[in-house]
Amino acid sequence: LADDEASARDLVRRALEGKYPLRALGRRPTDGLESVAADIRDAIAIRPAFADVDCVVHLAAALPSKGSTGQHLIDANVTGTYNVFEAAREAGVKRIVFASSGAVISGWEREPPYAGLVSGNDEDRPASWPLLTHETPLRPGGLYGYTKAWGELLGRSYADQHGLSVLSVRIGHVTACDRPEALPRSHSIWCSQRDVVQLIVRCIEAPPSLRFDIFYAASRNELGYRDLEHAREIVGYVPQDAAEDGR
Repeated sequence: LADDEASARDLVRRALEGKYPLRALGRRPTDGLESVAADIRDAIAIRPAFADVDCVVHLAAALPSKGSTGQHLIDANVTGTYNVFEAAREAGVKRIVFASSGAVISGWEREPPYAGLVSGNDEDRPASWPLLTHETPLRPGGLYGYTKAWGELLGRSYADQHGLSVLSVRIGHVTACDRPEALPRSHSIWCSQRDVVQLIVRCIEAPPSLRFDIFYAASRNELGYRDLEHAREIVGYVPQDAAEDGR
């Protein structure tokens, strides 16, 4: 488990602990778990975390933040992700589950019908819309999305050239309160905590023959525009929640 965000790491940990032997990689040790304390930007320091590991769940990422520069995104999400893939290859890891993001296609929200879905204006809302699939051309909404798209392309390269199984999960809007935010857009892209964990676990447990694929992690939202059928067909993902639950 590689992650700088304790909340994401802990969600996955709870689902896997007792079922698999786990090792954590992070800038700080993880209480109660075998850990390697290292920054993914340090290619040498992270290597011990990958020894004798079958599957890596790569959750570590830098997020856009006020006052930050684009360089911190590149350092963590480009250089750091390369270091993770390369360390996995050198150690003989069989599979990487890569936490990508819906940000790799969020640029489509600039145009109809998707602009109407996320605007919150009932007058702009389309009657129907085509779902974006794993085959839809990439269209990131900003630099963060571009760094995640690079990670997906890197995974394709490692699957093709080195035989790694790489499954990318385009995670939607997961919140600490486990409910959509008030922003209208959240009701299109929200993913519950148990749904995102379900998909990650299904990727971990997918047949070894699954060499490369991309899946959207979103709940079954009425205004959702990201295809969930592909994940259902390939790894059996069936989201349990919806943004409209409890309204």
